[in-house]
Amino acid sequence: MKLNKKSIVENKATWEKLGYSLPKYDREKVRKNTIENPNWIHFGAGNIFRAFQANVLNNLLNENKTDTGLIVAEGFDYEIIDKAFKSFDDLTIYMKLCCDGTVEKNIVGSIVESLRVDPENADYEVLKELFRKSSLQMVSFTITEKGYAVADGNGNIPAGIEADFKAGPYKATSYMGKVCAMLYERFKAGAVPLAMVSMDNCSHNGDKLKDAVRAFAKKWQENGVCDNGFLSYVEDDSKVSFPWSMIDKITPRPADSVMEMLIKDGIEEVDFVKTSKNTFVAPFVNAEEAEYLVIEDNFPNGRPKLEDGGVMFTKREVVDMVERMKVCTCLNPLHTTLAIYGCLLGYEKISDEMKDDELTKLIKIIGYKEGLPVVTNPGIINPKDFIDTVVEVRLPNLFMPDTPQRIACDTSQKLAIRFGETIKAYKNSDSLKVEDLKLIPLVFAGWARYLMGIDDNLNSFELSPDPMLEKMVPLVENIKIGDVDVHSKLEKLFSDASIFGVNLYEVGLGEQTEKYFVELIAEKGAIRETLRKYVG
Repeated sequence: MKLNKKSIVENKATWEKLGYSLPKYDREKVRKNTIENPNWIHFGAGNIFRAFQANVLNNLLNENKTDTGLIVAEGFDYEIIDKAFKSFDDLTIYMKLCCDGTVEKNIVGSIVESLRVDPENADYEVLKELFRKSSLQMVSFTITEKGYAVADGNGNIPAGIEADFKAGPYKATSYMGKVCAMLYERFKAGAVPLAMVSMDNCSHNGDKLKDAVRAFAKKWQENGVCDNGFLSYVEDDSKVSFPWSMIDKITPRPADSVMEMLIKDGIEEVDFVKTSKNTFVAPFVNAEEAEYLVIEDNFPNGRPKLEDGGVMFTKREVVDMVERMKVCTCLNPLHTTLAIYGCLLGYEKISDEMKDDELTKLIKIIGYKEGLPVVTNPGIINPKDFIDTVVEVRLPNLFMPDTPQRIACDTSQKLAIRFGETIKAYKNSDSLKVEDLKLIPLVFAGWARYLMGIDDNLNSFELSPDPMLEKMVPLVENIKIGDVDVHSKLEKLFSDASIFGVNLYEVGLGEQTEKYFVELIAEKGAIRETLRKYVG
Protein backbone atom coordinates (compact mmCIF):
# COMPACT_ATOMS: atom_id res chain seq x y z
CA MET A 1 0.00 0.00 0.00
CA LYS A 2 2.01 2.92 -1.34
CA LEU A 3 0.76 6.20 -2.71
CA ASN A 4 1.24 5.89 -6.48
CA LYS A 5 -0.93 5.49 -9.56
CA LYS A 6 -0.29 1.73 -9.77
CA SER A 7 -1.41 1.13 -6.18
CA ILE A 8 -4.65 3.13 -6.35
CA VAL A 9 -5.63 1.14 -9.45
CA GLU A 10 -4.51 -2.35 -8.46
CA ASN A 11 -5.48 -1.98 -4.77
CA LYS A 12 -8.59 0.12 -5.39
CA ALA A 13 -10.86 -2.05 -3.23
CA THR A 14 -8.42 -1.99 -0.31
CA TRP A 15 -8.01 1.79 -0.43
CA GLU A 16 -11.78 2.27 -0.54
CA LYS A 17 -12.38 -0.25 2.27
CA LEU A 18 -10.06 1.86 4.43
CA GLY A 19 -12.25 4.90 3.70
CA TYR A 20 -10.13 6.68 1.09
CA SER A 21 -11.95 8.54 -1.68
CA LEU A 22 -10.11 7.86 -4.96
CA PRO A 23 -10.14 9.87 -8.20
CA LYS A 24 -13.20 8.90 -10.26
CA TYR A 25 -11.72 10.16 -13.53
CA ASP A 26 -9.14 8.89 -15.98
CA ARG A 27 -5.96 10.67 -14.86
CA GLU A 28 -4.06 9.82 -18.04
CA LYS A 29 -6.79 11.34 -20.17
CA VAL A 30 -6.93 14.42 -17.93
CA ARG A 31 -3.15 14.73 -18.10
CA LYS A 32 -3.20 14.61 -21.91
CA ASN A 33 -5.92 17.27 -22.05
CA THR A 34 -4.03 19.47 -19.62
CA ILE A 35 -0.64 19.32 -21.34
CA GLU A 36 -2.19 19.96 -24.75
CA ASN A 37 -4.52 22.74 -23.58
CA PRO A 38 -3.61 23.96 -20.10
CA ASN A 39 -5.82 26.54 -18.46
CA TRP A 40 -4.31 26.74 -14.94
CA ILE A 41 -0.71 26.80 -13.72
CA HIS A 42 0.06 27.34 -10.04
CA PHE A 43 3.33 28.60 -8.53
CA GLY A 44 4.09 27.45 -4.99
CA ALA A 45 3.91 23.71 -4.29
CA GLY A 46 3.07 24.09 -0.62
CA ASN A 47 0.56 22.41 1.65
CA ILE A 48 -2.30 24.91 1.32
CA PHE A 49 -2.24 24.53 -2.46
CA ARG A 50 -2.52 20.74 -2.20
CA ALA A 51 -5.27 20.84 0.44
CA PHE A 52 -7.30 23.66 -1.11
CA GLN A 53 -6.86 24.65 -4.74
CA ALA A 54 -5.86 21.18 -5.97
CA ASN A 55 -8.70 19.59 -3.99
CA VAL A 56 -11.27 22.02 -5.42
CA LEU A 57 -10.28 20.94 -8.92
CA ASN A 58 -10.16 17.29 -7.88
CA ASN A 59 -13.80 17.55 -6.79
CA LEU A 60 -14.78 19.16 -10.11
CA LEU A 61 -13.03 16.37 -12.01
CA ASN A 62 -14.83 13.76 -9.90
CA GLU A 63 -18.15 15.45 -10.73
CA ASN A 64 -17.36 15.60 -14.48
CA LYS A 65 -17.54 19.40 -14.40
CA THR A 66 -14.13 19.74 -16.06
CA ASP A 67 -11.72 17.52 -17.95
CA THR A 68 -8.57 19.56 -17.36
CA GLY A 69 -6.22 19.34 -14.40
CA LEU A 70 -3.52 21.46 -12.77
CA ILE A 71 0.16 22.03 -13.35
CA VAL A 72 2.21 23.10 -10.34
CA ALA A 73 5.58 24.86 -10.50
CA GLU A 74 8.04 25.48 -7.68
CA GLY A 75 10.63 28.23 -7.93
CA PHE A 76 12.16 28.30 -4.46
CA ASP A 77 12.55 24.85 -2.92
CA TYR A 78 13.10 22.42 -5.77
CA GLU A 79 13.36 19.43 -3.41
CA ILE A 80 9.60 19.64 -2.84
CA ILE A 81 8.98 18.49 -6.40
CA ASP A 82 10.84 15.22 -5.94
CA LYS A 83 9.99 14.54 -2.31
CA ALA A 84 6.29 15.44 -2.32
CA PHE A 85 5.22 15.08 -5.95
CA LYS A 86 7.34 13.01 -8.34
CA SER A 87 7.91 10.22 -5.81
CA PHE A 88 4.14 9.78 -5.52
CA ASP A 89 3.08 10.28 -9.17
CA ASP A 90 1.82 13.77 -8.25
CA LEU A 91 -0.84 12.27 -5.96
CA THR A 92 -1.61 13.68 -2.51
CA ILE A 93 -3.45 12.23 0.47
CA TYR A 94 -5.58 15.07 1.83
CA MET A 95 -6.69 14.39 5.39
CA LYS A 96 -9.55 16.75 6.20
CA LEU A 97 -9.68 17.15 9.97
CA CYS A 98 -13.27 17.79 10.97
CA CYS A 99 -14.32 19.40 14.25
CA ASP A 100 -16.64 16.49 15.10
CA GLY A 101 -13.60 14.23 15.43
CA THR A 102 -13.93 12.53 12.06
CA VAL A 103 -11.36 12.50 9.28
CA GLU A 104 -12.16 12.59 5.58
CA LYS A 105 -9.50 10.79 3.54
CA ASN A 106 -9.14 11.97 -0.03
CA ILE A 107 -6.66 11.02 -2.74
CA VAL A 108 -6.19 14.17 -4.80
CA GLY A 109 -5.18 13.45 -8.39
CA SER A 110 -5.88 16.77 -10.12
CA ILE A 111 -2.18 17.71 -10.30
CA VAL A 112 -0.95 16.17 -13.53
CA GLU A 113 2.53 17.69 -13.76
CA SER A 114 4.99 19.16 -11.27
CA LEU A 115 7.86 21.30 -12.52
CA ARG A 116 10.93 23.10 -11.22
CA VAL A 117 11.22 26.74 -12.27
CA ASP A 118 14.94 26.16 -12.76
CA PRO A 119 16.80 27.43 -15.85
CA GLU A 120 19.28 24.58 -15.37
CA ASN A 121 16.56 21.92 -15.56
CA ALA A 122 14.59 20.60 -18.54
CA ASP A 123 11.38 21.55 -16.71
CA TYR A 124 12.11 25.17 -17.53
CA GLU A 125 11.62 24.64 -21.27
CA VAL A 126 8.43 22.66 -20.60
CA LEU A 127 7.09 25.57 -18.57
CA LYS A 128 7.97 28.07 -21.30
CA GLU A 129 6.05 25.98 -23.81
CA LEU A 130 3.02 25.85 -21.52
CA PHE A 131 3.08 29.64 -21.13
CA ARG A 132 2.93 30.01 -24.91
CA LYS A 133 -0.37 28.10 -25.07
CA SER A 134 -3.34 30.33 -25.86
CA SER A 135 -5.59 28.09 -23.74
CA LEU A 136 -3.83 29.19 -20.53
CA GLN A 137 -6.23 31.40 -18.57
CA MET A 138 -4.90 31.68 -15.04
CA VAL A 139 -1.56 31.58 -13.26
CA SER A 140 -1.99 31.53 -9.49
CA PHE A 141 0.43 31.88 -6.60
CA THR A 142 0.92 30.79 -3.01
CA ILE A 143 4.56 31.82 -2.56
CA THR A 144 4.09 33.97 0.61
CA GLU A 145 4.18 37.75 0.66
CA LYS A 146 7.99 37.68 0.72
CA GLY A 147 7.97 36.12 -2.74
CA TYR A 148 6.79 39.39 -4.30
CA ALA A 149 9.43 41.60 -2.69
CA VAL A 150 11.85 43.33 -5.05
CA ALA A 151 13.18 45.67 -2.34
CA ASP A 152 13.61 45.60 1.42
CA GLY A 153 11.76 47.77 3.93
CA ASN A 154 14.09 50.67 3.22
CA GLY A 155 13.67 50.51 -0.54
CA ASN A 156 17.03 48.84 -1.13
CA ILE A 157 17.13 46.33 -3.99
CA PRO A 158 18.87 43.06 -3.03
CA ALA A 159 21.90 42.10 -5.09
CA GLY A 160 20.14 39.10 -6.63
CA ILE A 161 17.21 41.20 -7.85
CA GLU A 162 19.53 43.92 -9.17
CA ALA A 163 21.47 41.28 -11.08
CA ASP A 164 18.22 39.94 -12.56
CA PHE A 165 17.24 43.46 -13.68
CA LYS A 166 20.47 43.67 -15.66
CA ALA A 167 20.62 40.09 -16.91
CA GLY A 168 17.20 39.92 -18.51
CA PRO A 169 14.45 37.28 -18.63
CA TYR A 170 16.24 34.01 -19.26
CA LYS A 171 19.13 34.58 -16.87
CA ALA A 172 16.92 35.58 -13.94
CA THR A 173 17.51 33.56 -10.78
CA SER A 174 15.06 35.14 -8.29
CA TYR A 175 11.61 33.61 -7.93
CA MET A 176 9.81 36.62 -9.31
CA GLY A 177 12.41 37.06 -12.04
CA LYS A 178 11.76 33.53 -13.25
CA VAL A 179 7.99 34.07 -13.14
CA CYS A 180 8.36 37.24 -15.20
CA ALA A 181 10.51 35.34 -17.70
CA MET A 182 7.57 33.01 -18.28
CA LEU A 183 5.22 35.95 -18.76
CA TYR A 184 7.73 37.43 -21.21
CA GLU A 185 7.58 34.17 -23.16
CA ARG A 186 3.81 34.61 -23.44
CA PHE A 187 4.28 38.19 -24.60
CA LYS A 188 6.60 37.02 -27.38
CA ALA A 189 4.06 34.37 -28.40
CA GLY A 190 1.58 37.07 -29.39
CA ALA A 191 0.86 38.97 -26.20
CA VAL A 192 -1.90 36.50 -25.33
CA PRO A 193 -4.10 37.61 -22.39
CA LEU A 194 -3.67 36.06 -18.95
CA ALA A 195 -4.77 36.51 -15.34
CA MET A 196 -1.99 36.50 -12.72
CA VAL A 197 -3.77 35.64 -9.46
CA SER A 198 -2.05 35.91 -6.11
CA MET A 199 -3.76 33.66 -3.59
CA ASP A 200 -1.41 34.52 -0.77
CA ASN A 201 -2.79 35.65 2.56
CA CYS A 202 -1.85 39.33 2.39
CA SER A 203 -3.79 42.53 1.84
CA HIS A 204 -4.37 43.62 -1.76
CA ASN A 205 -2.21 40.74 -2.92
CA GLY A 206 -2.88 41.39 -6.60
CA ASP A 207 -1.25 44.80 -6.35
CA LYS A 208 1.84 43.32 -4.68
CA LEU A 209 2.20 40.84 -7.53
CA LYS A 210 1.60 43.53 -10.16
CA ASP A 211 4.17 45.86 -8.59
CA ALA A 212 6.78 43.09 -8.67
CA VAL A 213 6.07 42.09 -12.28
CA ARG A 214 5.99 45.70 -13.40
CA ALA A 215 9.34 46.39 -11.71
CA PHE A 216 10.99 43.63 -13.72
CA ALA A 217 9.34 44.63 -17.00
CA LYS A 218 10.33 48.28 -16.49
CA LYS A 219 13.95 47.52 -15.61
CA TRP A 220 14.38 44.98 -18.39
CA GLN A 221 13.03 47.44 -20.93
CA GLU A 222 15.18 50.31 -19.56
CA ASN A 223 18.27 48.08 -19.67
CA GLY A 224 17.53 46.91 -23.20
CA VAL A 225 17.41 43.22 -22.27
CA CYS A 226 13.86 42.56 -23.47
CA ASP A 227 11.72 43.54 -26.44
CA ASN A 228 9.94 46.88 -26.42
CA GLY A 229 6.28 46.55 -25.59
CA PHE A 230 6.64 44.11 -22.72
CA LEU A 231 6.01 46.82 -20.12
CA SER A 232 2.92 48.00 -22.00
CA TYR A 233 1.67 44.39 -22.11
CA VAL A 234 2.09 44.03 -18.35
CA GLU A 235 0.38 47.36 -17.66
CA ASP A 236 -2.59 46.68 -19.95
CA ASP A 237 -5.35 45.23 -17.75
CA SER A 238 -7.11 43.85 -20.82
CA LYS A 239 -4.00 41.78 -21.50
CA VAL A 240 -2.58 40.94 -18.07
CA SER A 241 -4.81 41.27 -15.01
CA PHE A 242 -3.82 41.03 -11.36
CA PRO A 243 -7.02 40.27 -9.42
CA TRP A 244 -7.22 40.65 -5.67
CA SER A 245 -8.18 37.62 -3.63
CA MET A 246 -8.89 36.59 -0.03
CA ILE A 247 -7.96 33.09 1.09
CA ASP A 248 -8.63 31.49 4.45
CA LYS A 249 -7.86 27.89 5.42
CA ILE A 250 -5.67 26.73 8.29
CA THR A 251 -3.18 24.20 6.91
CA PRO A 252 -0.50 23.29 9.45
CA ARG A 253 2.64 21.35 8.58
CA PRO A 254 2.21 17.54 8.39
CA ALA A 255 1.26 16.27 11.84
CA ASP A 256 2.70 13.23 13.60
CA SER A 257 -0.80 12.17 14.68
CA VAL A 258 -2.01 12.16 11.07
CA MET A 259 1.03 10.23 9.92
CA GLU A 260 0.27 7.62 12.59
CA MET A 261 -3.28 7.25 11.22
CA LEU A 262 -1.88 6.50 7.78
CA ILE A 263 0.64 4.01 9.13
CA LYS A 264 -2.16 2.29 11.07
CA ASP A 265 -4.05 1.97 7.77
CA GLY A 266 -1.03 0.20 6.32
CA ILE A 267 0.08 3.02 4.05
CA GLU A 268 3.84 2.84 3.50
CA GLU A 269 6.44 5.60 3.10
CA VAL A 270 4.36 8.40 4.59
CA ASP A 271 7.09 9.91 6.80
CA PHE A 272 7.53 13.65 6.37
CA VAL A 273 10.95 15.04 5.56
CA LYS A 274 12.60 18.42 5.97
CA THR A 275 14.27 19.81 2.88
CA SER A 276 17.59 21.63 2.94
CA LYS A 277 15.54 24.86 2.87
CA ASN A 278 13.62 23.80 6.00
CA THR A 279 10.35 22.95 4.28
CA PHE A 280 8.39 20.11 5.88
CA VAL A 281 6.82 17.93 3.19
CA ALA A 282 5.08 14.57 3.08
CA PRO A 283 2.85 12.59 0.72
CA PHE A 284 -0.07 13.83 2.82
CA VAL A 285 -1.45 17.17 3.94
CA ASN A 286 -3.72 17.84 6.90
CA ALA A 287 -6.04 20.82 7.15
CA GLU A 288 -9.25 22.08 8.71
CA GLU A 289 -12.56 21.62 6.92
CA ALA A 290 -13.47 25.32 6.66
CA GLU A 291 -12.15 27.18 3.61
CA TYR A 292 -12.82 30.44 1.82
CA LEU A 293 -11.43 31.73 -1.46
CA VAL A 294 -12.85 34.97 -2.86
CA ILE A 295 -11.39 36.29 -6.12
CA GLU A 296 -11.92 39.48 -8.09
CA ASP A 297 -13.57 38.39 -11.34
CA ASN A 298 -11.11 39.92 -13.81
CA PHE A 299 -9.89 37.31 -16.28
CA PRO A 300 -9.06 38.65 -19.77
CA ASN A 301 -8.72 35.16 -21.29
CA GLY A 302 -11.64 33.54 -19.48
CA ARG A 303 -11.27 31.30 -16.44
CA PRO A 304 -11.97 27.84 -15.07
CA LYS A 305 -15.47 27.51 -13.54
CA LEU A 306 -14.18 27.20 -10.01
CA GLU A 307 -17.40 28.61 -8.59
CA ASP A 308 -18.78 25.10 -9.05
CA GLY A 309 -16.22 24.05 -6.44
CA GLY A 310 -17.07 26.74 -3.90
CA VAL A 311 -14.72 29.54 -5.02
CA MET A 312 -16.44 32.93 -4.94
CA PHE A 313 -15.91 35.43 -7.77
CA THR A 314 -16.93 39.04 -7.25
CA LYS A 315 -15.93 42.70 -7.61
CA ARG A 316 -12.66 44.09 -6.25
CA GLU A 317 -14.40 46.20 -3.62
CA VAL A 318 -16.21 43.13 -2.31
CA VAL A 319 -12.93 41.21 -2.01
CA ASP A 320 -11.64 44.14 0.04
CA MET A 321 -14.70 44.06 2.30
CA VAL A 322 -14.34 40.30 2.85
CA GLU A 323 -10.68 40.72 3.74
CA ARG A 324 -11.38 43.53 6.20
CA MET A 325 -14.22 41.52 7.72
CA LYS A 326 -11.85 38.61 8.36
CA VAL A 327 -8.72 40.51 9.38
CA CYS A 328 -10.28 43.30 11.44
CA THR A 329 -13.13 41.49 13.17
CA CYS A 330 -14.22 37.96 12.48
CA LEU A 331 -11.06 35.85 12.77
CA ASN A 332 -7.68 37.49 13.20
CA PRO A 333 -8.47 39.61 16.30
CA LEU A 334 -9.89 36.53 18.02
CA HIS A 335 -6.76 34.55 17.15
CA THR A 336 -4.48 37.27 18.52
CA THR A 337 -6.52 37.54 21.73
CA LEU A 338 -6.20 33.79 22.31
CA ALA A 339 -2.49 33.94 21.49
CA ILE A 340 -1.72 36.63 24.08
CA TYR A 341 -3.78 35.20 26.91
CA GLY A 342 -2.94 31.62 25.98
CA CYS A 343 0.76 32.35 26.52
CA LEU A 344 0.03 34.11 29.82
CA LEU A 345 -2.11 31.25 31.10
CA GLY A 346 0.20 28.45 29.99
CA TYR A 347 -1.86 26.98 27.17
CA GLU A 348 -0.12 25.14 24.34
CA LYS A 349 -3.06 24.54 21.99
CA ILE A 350 -5.66 26.97 20.68
CA SER A 351 -8.31 24.23 20.85
CA ASP A 352 -7.66 23.81 24.60
CA GLU A 353 -8.23 27.53 25.12
CA MET A 354 -11.69 27.10 23.62
CA LYS A 355 -12.59 24.94 26.65
CA ASP A 356 -11.81 27.92 28.91
CA ASP A 357 -15.03 29.78 29.78
CA GLU A 358 -13.35 33.15 30.35
CA LEU A 359 -11.35 33.05 27.13
CA THR A 360 -14.32 31.91 25.08
CA LYS A 361 -16.48 34.71 26.49
CA LEU A 362 -13.65 37.18 25.88
CA ILE A 363 -13.38 36.47 22.15
CA LYS A 364 -17.16 36.30 21.72
CA ILE A 365 -17.61 39.77 23.20
CA ILE A 366 -14.75 41.18 21.11
CA GLY A 367 -16.14 39.59 17.94
CA TYR A 368 -19.89 39.88 18.28
CA LYS A 369 -20.40 42.90 20.57
CA GLU A 370 -17.42 45.17 19.89
CA GLY A 371 -16.37 44.26 16.35
CA LEU A 372 -19.50 43.28 14.46
CA PRO A 373 -21.27 46.68 14.72
CA VAL A 374 -18.65 48.31 12.48
CA VAL A 375 -18.27 45.52 9.91
CA THR A 376 -19.48 46.20 6.39
CA ASN A 377 -21.39 43.14 5.21
CA PRO A 378 -19.77 42.09 1.91
CA GLY A 379 -22.93 40.25 0.87
CA ILE A 380 -21.32 37.02 -0.32
CA ILE A 381 -20.33 35.97 3.22
CA ASN A 382 -22.41 36.88 6.27
CA PRO A 383 -20.10 38.26 8.99
CA LYS A 384 -22.06 36.74 11.87
CA ASP A 385 -22.10 33.34 10.18
CA PHE A 386 -18.35 33.67 9.67
CA ILE A 387 -17.74 34.35 13.38
CA ASP A 388 -20.11 31.51 14.29
CA THR A 389 -17.99 29.11 12.24
CA VAL A 390 -14.78 30.45 13.77
CA VAL A 391 -16.00 30.11 17.36
CA GLU A 392 -18.03 26.92 17.04
CA VAL A 393 -16.12 24.94 14.41
CA ARG A 394 -12.64 26.20 13.62
CA LEU A 395 -11.00 27.25 16.87
CA PRO A 396 -12.32 24.32 18.97
CA ASN A 397 -11.14 21.73 16.40
CA LEU A 398 -9.14 19.24 18.48
CA PHE A 399 -7.31 18.03 15.40
CA MET A 400 -5.73 21.38 14.63
CA PRO A 401 -2.30 21.49 16.28
CA ASP A 402 -2.11 25.29 16.32
CA THR A 403 -0.47 26.95 19.31
CA PRO A 404 -0.86 30.36 20.94
CA GLN A 405 2.93 30.64 20.81
CA ARG A 406 2.90 30.44 17.00
CA ILE A 407 -0.01 32.85 16.63
CA ALA A 408 1.76 35.28 19.00
CA CYS A 409 4.61 35.74 16.51
CA ASP A 410 4.88 39.33 15.19
CA THR A 411 2.00 40.57 17.36
CA SER A 412 3.40 44.11 17.25
CA GLN A 413 2.78 44.11 13.50
CA LYS A 414 -0.81 42.87 13.87
CA LEU A 415 -2.50 44.99 16.56
CA ALA A 416 -2.99 48.09 14.41
CA ILE A 417 -4.98 46.35 11.70
CA ARG A 418 -6.69 43.73 13.88
CA PHE A 419 -7.94 46.14 16.54
CA GLY A 420 -6.95 49.68 15.55
CA GLU A 421 -9.31 49.75 12.57
CA THR A 422 -12.26 48.95 14.82
CA ILE A 423 -11.29 51.77 17.17
CA LYS A 424 -11.08 54.18 14.22
CA ALA A 425 -14.52 53.07 13.02
CA TYR A 426 -15.99 53.78 16.47
CA LYS A 427 -14.26 57.16 16.55
CA ASN A 428 -15.78 58.10 13.17
CA SER A 429 -19.25 56.78 14.00
CA ASP A 430 -22.22 58.98 14.85
CA SER A 431 -23.91 56.28 16.93
CA LEU A 432 -21.02 54.41 18.59
CA LYS A 433 -18.65 55.64 21.29
CA VAL A 434 -15.01 54.61 21.69
CA GLU A 435 -15.42 54.40 25.47
CA ASP A 436 -17.92 51.57 24.91
CA LEU A 437 -15.00 49.36 23.86
CA LYS A 438 -14.28 47.51 27.08
CA LEU A 439 -12.39 44.38 26.07
CA ILE A 440 -10.22 45.49 23.18
CA PRO A 441 -8.26 47.61 25.72
CA LEU A 442 -8.00 44.45 27.84
CA VAL A 443 -6.22 42.77 24.92
CA PHE A 444 -3.78 45.69 24.70
CA ALA A 445 -3.14 45.51 28.44
CA GLY A 446 -2.67 41.77 28.10
CA TRP A 447 -0.07 42.28 25.39
CA ALA A 448 1.88 44.71 27.59
CA ARG A 449 1.68 42.10 30.36
CA TYR A 450 2.86 39.46 27.88
CA LEU A 451 5.92 41.59 27.04
CA MET A 452 7.09 41.10 30.64
CA GLY A 453 7.66 37.43 29.83
CA ILE A 454 6.09 36.28 33.10
CA ASP A 455 2.98 34.10 33.15
CA ASP A 456 0.10 34.10 35.64
CA ASN A 457 2.02 31.76 37.96
CA LEU A 458 4.92 34.25 37.87
CA ASN A 459 7.10 31.84 35.89
CA SER A 460 9.22 33.15 33.04
CA PHE A 461 8.37 32.12 29.47
CA GLU A 462 9.98 32.76 26.09
CA LEU A 463 8.42 35.48 23.96
CA SER A 464 7.53 34.51 20.41
CA PRO A 465 9.62 36.06 17.58
CA ASP A 466 8.67 39.66 16.86
CA PRO A 467 10.74 42.36 15.11
CA MET A 468 9.70 44.98 17.68
CA LEU A 469 10.68 43.12 20.85
CA GLU A 470 13.96 45.00 21.23
CA LYS A 471 12.04 48.26 21.23
CA MET A 472 8.97 47.17 23.21
CA VAL A 473 10.37 44.98 26.00
CA PRO A 474 12.52 47.77 27.57
CA LEU A 475 9.33 49.81 28.01
CA VAL A 476 7.99 47.31 30.54
CA GLU A 477 11.15 45.75 32.00
CA ASN A 478 11.23 48.12 35.00
CA ILE A 479 7.68 47.25 36.00
CA LYS A 480 7.34 44.84 38.91
CA ILE A 481 4.48 42.61 39.99
CA GLY A 482 2.34 44.66 42.38
CA ASP A 483 3.25 48.09 40.93
CA VAL A 484 0.37 50.57 40.87
CA ASP A 485 2.07 53.69 39.51
CA VAL A 486 2.71 52.69 35.91
CA HIS A 487 1.65 55.69 33.83
CA SER A 488 5.14 57.12 33.32
CA LYS A 489 6.39 53.66 32.32
CA LEU A 490 3.55 52.81 29.94
CA GLU A 491 2.80 56.16 28.35
CA LYS A 492 5.37 55.75 25.57
CA LEU A 493 4.02 52.30 24.72
CA PHE A 494 0.29 53.08 24.75
CA SER A 495 0.71 56.33 22.82
CA ASP A 496 2.47 54.57 19.90
CA ALA A 497 0.01 54.73 16.99
CA SER A 498 2.33 52.63 14.84
CA ILE A 499 1.62 49.69 17.18
CA PHE A 500 -2.05 50.17 18.05
CA GLY A 501 -3.25 52.08 15.00
CA VAL A 502 -4.13 55.02 17.25
CA ASN A 503 -2.68 56.88 20.22
CA LEU A 504 -4.70 55.21 22.96
CA TYR A 505 -4.69 58.36 25.12
CA GLU A 506 -5.94 60.58 22.32
CA VAL A 507 -8.95 58.33 21.67
CA GLY A 508 -9.77 57.98 25.37
CA LEU A 509 -8.59 54.41 25.95
CA GLY A 510 -5.14 54.97 27.46
CA GLU A 511 -6.20 55.29 31.07
CA GLN A 512 -8.54 52.30 30.82
CA THR A 513 -5.78 50.17 29.36
CA GLU A 514 -3.42 51.24 32.16
CA LYS A 515 -6.09 50.32 34.74
CA TYR A 516 -6.43 46.85 33.28
CA PHE A 517 -2.65 46.45 33.24
CA VAL A 518 -2.35 47.31 36.93
CA GLU A 519 -4.95 44.65 37.72
CA LEU A 520 -3.14 42.08 35.54
CA ILE A 521 0.15 42.57 37.46
CA ALA A 522 -1.35 42.78 40.95
CA GLU A 523 -0.17 39.36 42.13
CA LYS A 524 0.10 35.71 41.22
CA GLY A 525 -3.17 34.63 39.59
CA ALA A 526 -4.19 38.21 38.79
CA ILE A 527 -4.61 37.52 35.07
CA ARG A 528 -7.23 34.87 35.72
CA GLU A 529 -8.98 37.02 38.31
CA THR A 530 -9.06 40.01 35.95
CA LEU A 531 -10.61 37.92 33.19
CA ARG A 532 -13.24 36.62 35.59
CA LYS A 533 -14.01 40.17 36.72
CA TYR A 534 -14.62 41.55 33.24
CA VAL A 535 -15.96 38.63 31.21
CA GLY A 536 -17.16 36.11 33.80
